[in-house]
Amino acid sequence: MRCPWCSTDDDRVVDSRVSEEGVAIRRRRECLSCGRRFTTFERIEEQILWVVKRSGGREPFERLKVVEGVRAACKNRPVTVEDMDRVAQAVEEDVRVKGDEPTTEQVGLAVLEHLKALDHVAYVRFASVYKGFEDLGDFAREVGLLTKTTAPKRRS
Repeated sequence: MRCPWCSTDDDRVVDSRVSEEGVAIRRRRECLSCGRRFTTFERIEEQILWVVKRSGGREPFERLKVVEGVRAACKNRPVTVEDMDRVAQAVEEDVRVKGDEPTTEQVGLAVLEHLKALDHVAYVRFASVYKGFEDLGDFAREVGLLTKTTAPKRRS
């Protein structure tokens, strides 16, 4: 590592710590030439995740697109920004496990799966756009499927 002050590449590591929730390692270094200290971060260089569109085209996965879709589905719902970010992170992890080139269908289904666990109204909203609902029957069918998979509410 080159010293930012004297440009010498002779240094020693004084301290190493896990940083950014385990995604990076923070290292305090001391230049052996000038004696000044500086900090470096070490991260894994992730492979680009390409999403295969229905048309056959490919584009890089953008977590921001997932967040925007989830935000639209969660509008006026009791869902925090942190919850939305966690959904986007979980979706990225899920599709990354499926390979380097998941389809838009796999991304959409992963979003639906995580929204179902987060908020049922947001799930139905996202499903209506993702699945292209055309009439009230589509909504009723989806809500029916949703209620079959959830436990009944307890009466007080």
